[in-house]
Amino acid sequence: MFLLTACAANVSQQDSAADATGTVTIDGSSTVFPITEAMAEEFQKANPDSKVVVGISGTGGGFKRFCRGETHVNDASRTIKSSEKELCTENGITPIEFPVAFDGIAVMVHPSNDWVDYFTVAELKTIWEPPAEDTVTHWNQIRPEWPDEPISLYGPGVDSGTYDYFTDVVVGEEGASRGDFVASEDDNVLVQGVASDKNSLGFFGYAYYIENADRLKLVPIKETEDANAIAPAPDTINDGSYTPLSRLIFIYVSKTALDDPTVSAFVDFYINPDNASALVSEVGYVPLPTDDYRQLRERLEE
Repeated sequence: MFLLTACAANVSQQDSAADATGTVTIDGSSTVFPITEAMAEEFQKANPDSKVVVGISGTGGGFKRFCRGETHVNDASRTIKSSEKELCTENGITPIEFPVAFDGIAVMVHPSNDWVDYFTVAELKTIWEPPAEDTVTHWNQIRPEWPDEPISLYGPGVDSGTYDYFTDVVVGEEGASRGDFVASEDDNVLVQGVASDKNSLGFFGYAYYIENADRLKLVPIKETEDANAIAPAPDTINDGSYTPLSRLIFIYVSKTALDDPTVSAFVDFYINPDNASALVSEVGYVPLPTDDYRQLRERLEE
């Protein structure tokens, strides 16, 4: 659970809608979940007769439900795939894409790990690529000066958009990864694993690091061996220097669902520049420029 503090006081209270009395159903990415959960909480305060139900099944799992018409909104940490668009089309669903924030994928080890000072992208590939399964199993196989201790790996499951993005930019092929790691679509499970295993290495959304910074060690990343080691932070995610692990994250809304006044009011609330700037920052992500949110609202009104 991501706790909201005084920042929530800056959320627009003018976004109440007299006809927002129905239910909005949302599923998908655990990365986007903290933002959507915060939006749902504040929207229901402004519209007490409404109900917003937010689930987590990973970006891909969420799209399966969304494209079958089971949900109104899908949280997504990557763009929709062509196969998912085809499923939506088969079921008469027209997805509308709304970027909502910038995120960085954080790479974590246990706080007692005193040997990892940074990873290069090449080292991450060595650890995570398919040939590493059952072969790259100890820290000293990455750098000989590191201890002869086992590596315990934690990462998002195959339905996760974070998994898709990480394997694409690190391994070089979306979905290509070793299989011998602890996988979960719920980043809270990954936090627990990394925080309780002294030989752990994991990756997940930056906001989950911020929420659990006292239990995790954040590892800076070098794009190449000669590059500077950069850690994810609001400024490095925003300016793109935390590369290649910075990205946009999204919500997708069914065009038909927008005919429902409660769904339409919720999406408008979500991309209101005041609400987005306050709540996206509050839960540990980086807001889009204000003009981008304004343009999204204009598109919603079309």
